[in-house]
Amino acid sequence: MEEKVIFEIILHAGNARAEAYEALKWAEQGEFDKSKEHMRKSDVEIGIAHKAQTDMIQKEVAGEKIDISLLFVHAQDHLMTAIAEKTLIENLVKMHEKFKKLEERLGGNDE
Repeated sequence: MEEKVIFEIILHAGNARAEAYEALKWAEQGEFDKSKEHMRKSDVEIGIAHKAQTDMIQKEVAGEKIDISLLFVHAQDHLMTAIAEKTLIENLVKMHEKFKKLEERLGGNDE
């Protein structure tokens, strides 16, 4: 049972990272609606992974013995990294939006 949950965390954290990087790619191209859609998908994936993690933590708090394996630590690392990268990418997307608006105001596109 625990391995299934651990792999669920890894899977959805990985999906969240992939969606966030896809959002960044679209933002770099000035496609902010597409970027926002991928960030929304990233949020959903993080939510699924975080719920799986929280469920395991709540079981342990309730007294159920949870074996901490290297695989579980690996899953935690994936989730933490995905959350951190998504946060950074959100800021990069905002910067791209500001740059795009500034370019439009200045009347140029210096790519």
